[in-house]
Amino acid sequence: MHSDRDFERRRVLRGNAYTLEEFRSRYGLHPDVAEDLFYRFGPSSIELDILMAAKTRVASIHAITQEIGL
Repeated sequence: MHSDRDFERRRVLRGNAYTLEEFRSRYGLHPDVAEDLFYRFGPSSIELDILMAAKTRVASIHAITQEIGL
């Protein structure tokens, strides 16, 4: 997916930065939805994880097990 939207960082990055593809696959989002959230809220893993928790979306089990090395 290619986007013509420019990303402009307004806040200090908290935590690691997700790539758009990492964010989309972690939460199993449709590419258009992931792109919209990513560009509205930035790449901060902490902020995006909090956002998705508030939306009651949990990370896929595949993404979680990759993080802990299983």
